[in-house]
Amino acid sequence: MLGGKNILLGITGGIAAYKTTFLVRLLIKAGANVKVILTDSASSFVSPLTLATLSKNPVLSTFINEDEGATDWNNHVELGLWADMMLIAPATANTLSKMANGTCDNLLLASYLSAKCPVFFAPAMDLDMYQHPSSKSSFEKLRSFGNIMIPATSGELASGLHGEGRMAEPEDIVSFIKKYLSEGLPLSGKKVMITAGPTYEAIDPVRFIGNHASGLMGYELAKTAANLGAEVILVSGPTHIGLNHDLVEIKKVVSAEEMYDCAHAYYKHMNIVICAAAVADYRPKTVADQKIKKKDSDLSLELVKTKDILLSLGEDKQKQYLVGFALETENEMENAKAKLKKKNLDAIVLNSLNDKGAGFGHSTNKITFIDKNYAINSFELKSKAAVAEDIFAEILKRYYA
Repeated sequence: MLGGKNILLGITGGIAAYKTTFLVRLLIKAGANVKVILTDSASSFVSPLTLATLSKNPVLSTFINEDEGATDWNNHVELGLWADMMLIAPATANTLSKMANGTCDNLLLASYLSAKCPVFFAPAMDLDMYQHPSSKSSFEKLRSFGNIMIPATSGELASGLHGEGRMAEPEDIVSFIKKYLSEGLPLSGKKVMITAGPTYEAIDPVRFIGNHASGLMGYELAKTAANLGAEVILVSGPTHIGLNHDLVEIKKVVSAEEMYDCAHAYYKHMNIVICAAAVADYRPKTVADQKIKKKDSDLSLELVKTKDILLSLGEDKQKQYLVGFALETENEMENAKAKLKKKNLDAIVLNSLNDKGAGFGHSTNKITFIDKNYAINSFELKSKAAVAEDIFAEILKRYYA
């Protein structure tokens, strides 16, 4: 959810500022780009050098930078426009009051007033300060501006008192933001399963039958579904591709049998299922326990059909919106429509190896989307990331119809 997001982190002068080193590290680990603004008093609690090292950006604190006689300035307007979101943590009573009343006496407050993005604030103060009417008034006023409050928790406070006012832990702050970002997205609260990649069918401990599928199309579909707010199960055959997304859980399999078992284990809980994997149609009837030695004579393998995963899911379909893929080389449209009907699908994605840049081994694909009513929408050659977006746009039109 935070991958590629620009986050402007404002740190004010409270003891909880020491936790921001962990917060910055978590945001960076989640894929965000982080810039930090410190108030003067905050630098007494946390080192600018530490934050600069963790964020990989200079830490800002003043409007004017003076370095060996050369003077330049930190543009608060550019900072506000750069940010996809702003987070103020810890947010002291003093800073919150200034934010609520439009006071602009430091770089952090000027950047806040310039921000066009969602602003999150995580209060941190002692028990009596947190409960004071003026603090509550600041909370209410800031929320009325559209700012999002990350509530403080209860615990031991710097004064020695025990109660409400402790800044939320860094892990909880990150989780709060991720949850907020996912709410209202088209697939928020939905569960999606994607199958991806090839399957390898063992001949012996060394050799296997496989195909040239990279898994890229399935992985892009999983990423797109997650970016739309879905909780995604990605059942992946062997591939070098990686995916790090908070809403994607990857289940690694090797053979068609393993993919069949894994897909069925999660199927009943799913809302949308897309079978994009290039599953082997046949496997060796017997698998040698030891490596088969090379002989002068020919080697014959007896093959048997694997279980048809897509067909079996179509037979068990209840509430699921089920989509298959058809990779064809001849009679493409007729074969795709026949597969759509036979396997009880809601839609099928047709791609042809006759189209240059489509199919296995490419970063691009050219598809035709066909739904169960035989409504057809064809697309030009695009990156597989863009194709994944097109596929989900077609699905969403019909899923919520």
